[in-house]
Amino acid sequence: MAGVSEDQKDPRSEAGHGARGARVVRGALAALSGLIAGLVALCVAELVSAAVRPEAGPVTAVGGAVIDRTPAPVKDFAVRNFGNDDKLVLQLGILALLAVFAMAVGVASLRYRKVASAAVLVFGAIGALAAVERPDGRLSDALPSVVGGLTACAVLYLLAGRLAFRPSPHGDRGTDGTTEDTNGTGNAAASVDAQSPDAASVDAESVDAVTAGTDPGTFDRRGFVIAATAAAAASAGAGLLGRRLNASGAAEAAASRRTIVLPAPSSPARPVPAGADLKVRGLSSFTTPNKDFYRVDTALVVPRVDAGSWRLRIHGKGVTRPLTVDFQDLLQRKLIERDITLTCVSNEVGGPYVGNARWIGVPLADLLREAGVKPPSKGGRADQLVSRSVDGMTIGTPVEAVMDGRDAILAVGMNGEPLPFDHGFPVRMVVPGLYGYVSACKWLEDLELTTFADYDAYWVKRDWSREAPIKTQSRIDTPRPFASPKAGTVPVAGVAWAQHRGIERVEVRVDGGEWNPAKLAAEDSEDTWRQWMWEWPATSGSHTLEVRATDRDGDTQTDKRVGTVPNGATGWHSVVVAVD
Repeated sequence: MAGVSEDQKDPRSEAGHGARGARVVRGALAALSGLIAGLVALCVAELVSAAVRPEAGPVTAVGGAVIDRTPAPVKDFAVRNFGNDDKLVLQLGILALLAVFAMAVGVASLRYRKVASAAVLVFGAIGALAAVERPDGRLSDALPSVVGGLTACAVLYLLAGRLAFRPSPHGDRGTDGTTEDTNGTGNAAASVDAQSPDAASVDAESVDAVTAGTDPGTFDRRGFVIAATAAAAASAGAGLLGRRLNASGAAEAAASRRTIVLPAPSSPARPVPAGADLKVRGLSSFTTPNKDFYRVDTALVVPRVDAGSWRLRIHGKGVTRPLTVDFQDLLQRKLIERDITLTCVSNEVGGPYVGNARWIGVPLADLLREAGVKPPSKGGRADQLVSRSVDGMTIGTPVEAVMDGRDAILAVGMNGEPLPFDHGFPVRMVVPGLYGYVSACKWLEDLELTTFADYDAYWVKRDWSREAPIKTQSRIDTPRPFASPKAGTVPVAGVAWAQHRGIERVEVRVDGGEWNPAKLAAEDSEDTWRQWMWEWPATSGSHTLEVRATDRDGDTQTDKRVGTVPNGATGWHSVVVAVD
């Protein structure tokens, strides 16, 4: 260029690069400010939830609302693919979406400070609405989300103010020839203190100036760092304090559990028969340890109920003597002990959601008769027993089933110890022969007698059947799918169950050939699963093993594959192996 040295740098180019750099830095800090505001919302809500209840926290409330509205096929997909981690995956997903929302609002606050700050309140509103609309929701449950949202709104507004451009103190000349000075001349005249009412619009003009390549000034980096650090530290402290306070309530419940000594049952379970456990490597043990017992429920936060304050109310249609009992009252009643296998309706063919335990508790029929209840077959007015959990879950069970002589119990113990919290402490229902969603209410606090015509329980409202006896099923535990056993005699073993009917026989076939009878383990009772084993003379190559069971009613499993909705899966379990 004429009159300009080749190595002379264009000041407009330098200014453009500087402006772009400043814009990137401010954008990153703005996103960070949104994340900090989100952290503030969660931590303050955690602290407030300690004064309300842990279930009122926004992540728990929103997660619960998502579960409540999840279609059955999606729920089954989550259970099938994530197992006991399905709730953790949901919570992580909620936090990820919150982080994205928070960063977007933070960046938007550069131009629209007031609007973006107010948008944070949307987070609080969603959490509050989700909390009060839960089955066990109450108005006070909205407080954690509301207070968290308001605090986060104020924090974002403060941090956005620290990122607003201020006039340069050196009176630098912009590339458009205007002079920037502290007296407010040139472009800088539009830049005012971020705390003024017009800070948002002025900041938008400053951003436009940066985009145009001008130097609108600087922002308060030091002030932002101080404010952001203080907000993050204070919120972390609030969150930790809230977590500790919530944990103290759980500690009281844990202490109440530790003091419980289960009385000897009036009717103890008979010893497990010799030969009930075939002890084949890879085969599920006859009794499932508590730590390995499946857990499928909707509780994002496991309720921690103090046994000392627990009460159970029995009321409703046909109840002539309403009852309210406490935990000690249950322990002083006649207790029975039984081995019972539970099965979740979400258990697909060959799935893991089945387990056998030794339960101790009060016969449910005795309590209902004490309350004056009669089954429908004897003129009773109610045909449905609705059990309610402390977390709002409702489960509907046929009154006829719990009063027909089967060992339906209000369980207080599992495998020789008080119920674990994950499995319903202090009291849960156990009804042999029915899928858990129509019988196995955990954290029980209320029993209401009603009719199926008058009331639909939680899962019935979500397209599951009102009544759901457990279907006859069998599973191959060993060899595992795609295993590579050696040619020769290979033990094929597993379990079969048909609670309240019992297993009559199990058969195995290879590659669609003839059915071979399996050896059955000794039967404990018709309410427990039964192990089986077949010695397979395996030959080299790829083979498909299939199993089917027949119950004591003479019904053999169908080969028709049906999903879990609306009342349990059907079909033969099969595995493919490659014999060396």
